[in-house]
Amino acid sequence: MRADGPTALLRKIINVADRRLGTPAPRLPIQPDEIRDSVNLSLAQPDHKAPRSRRLRIGWVCTPPSTGSGGHTTMFRMISALETAGHECTLFLFDAPGGLPSDHEATIRADWPQVKARVRDAKDLAATGSAGDAGVDGAVATSWESAHILATYGIQPMRRLYFVQDFEPMFYPRGTEYQLALDSYRFGFRHIALGGMIKEQIAQQAGAESDEVPFGCDTSTYFLIEPEVRRRGVVWYARPENPRRGYWLARMALAEFHAKHPDVPIVIYGSDLRDLPFPADVHPHLSPRELNRLYNRSIAGLSISFSNVSLVPAELMRAGAIPVVNDSPEPRAVLDSPFVEWAFPSPSGLADALGRVVTDPQTAARGRCAARSSSVDWRDTEAEVLRIIEDDLYGPT
Repeated sequence: MRADGPTALLRKIINVADRRLGTPAPRLPIQPDEIRDSVNLSLAQPDHKAPRSRRLRIGWVCTPPSTGSGGHTTMFRMISALETAGHECTLFLFDAPGGLPSDHEATIRADWPQVKARVRDAKDLAATGSAGDAGVDGAVATSWESAHILATYGIQPMRRLYFVQDFEPMFYPRGTEYQLALDSYRFGFRHIALGGMIKEQIAQQAGAESDEVPFGCDTSTYFLIEPEVRRRGVVWYARPENPRRGYWLARMALAEFHAKHPDVPIVIYGSDLRDLPFPADVHPHLSPRELNRLYNRSIAGLSISFSNVSLVPAELMRAGAIPVVNDSPEPRAVLDSPFVEWAFPSPSGLADALGRVVTDPQTAARGRCAARSSSVDWRDTEAEVLRIIEDDLYGPT
């Protein structure tokens, strides 16, 4: 999960200053002294697990959340489920350039009002263990950086878990960050893998086991609106800052698609894109409800991922739109639906797939079938995460 806003701006300022002062050394997303090594890592475990007669105290280690962050939203779903079950959660935030937890609490309360968790600095983990009223019984890492942070500051006796939403070595070329991300799966934390692709990659590349939980969909927000309106156009969730989302492939594909289908509107959301080589209606920010209405007006949606599958395909199908997805092993491992239009991951391959969908007279009926097909609700995922955390932190029944 990546933070945007003041943190990203500060990093850019630092990088500009470095370039003016001389050849900069590559910067890591956390401080070098916060990096840990599985070869010599030894972390204290509690002598006893928590008694089932009391609620659990669970820490979640993460970057400061930004409005619209899908990764944070999924994490907060799990936290809310734990709180609904009666447990107490605390967010331990870390931010490489600095900043106080209080700087981010307003965003959390405004965007995720259902979450009651306290907000603290990740460094407070050093004084937080299973002993004492202020302690935690366990802490959950949520990214490779947060796993290193937890291993650095979570030195008191506690259980440690790792909620893995993507196989993060894939975010980088082969090099330092790739290896540091991979090594985080060897820290001995209990992995909760969101989908089979992650579980398989962790086993194959890090030699570690995981508990798999299903990839869910917000079925209360995304659904077919009746009566249906006439569908026109295609949508694209654009994230140019995330290479795994194939920004340039999608952009070139949509330019080719527009040349062949100039009367089909294109709607883009998620980023404030300008100077595009084709006409498009751009919405940098849409609420989930607005997004569902957009999907219900659209014929198809373009969704590219070269790591774990995006949330977008399942949400499109729930709203009766056909997702066009790059035919790659990673999304294929999780997205098992006859209503997905798989496309060869090239500009022409993606453009042709969009063209097939918008010209097929059966697309409307196909979309209605997709909307009525069974979807795994996030509540199923939440129940599994709750079960795993309770199993790990509580003593035997």
